[in-house]
Amino acid sequence: MIRFGGSEAQEDAHDGVVPTAGIVSGIGAPPAGESTGREIFVRHARKDGRLVAILRGLDHGTSCTVEAEVYPPGTTQQTRPGPYTFADAHQASAFVTEAVAALMYLGCDIQAQ
Repeated sequence: MIRFGGSEAQEDAHDGVVPTAGIVSGIGAPPAGESTGREIFVRHARKDGRLVAILRGLDHGTSCTVEAEVYPPGTTQQTRPGPYTFADAHQASAFVTEAVAALMYLGCDIQAQ
């Protein structure tokens, strides 16, 4: 659910975010295309019908991560910034809520899975 104005997204959602590239809190970064943990949400961002980003939240029990796939304009190659590690699902959700708001501001259509 995307909420604006008075939502937790207006809190400082970046408290506790740690960009990771390897092992964090005993959780190793999975090989490309293989995620571990329970998927808690997925958001697809499209602009003019073209996929520009996928944001995926994963619950590992003791932490949550947000994985991103970004498709820059003019290319079909994806980049994978992150993953971003959070203490809990609430923090991960707030981070993605703000990212989705920014993508909507930029004219993207958002689809939740």
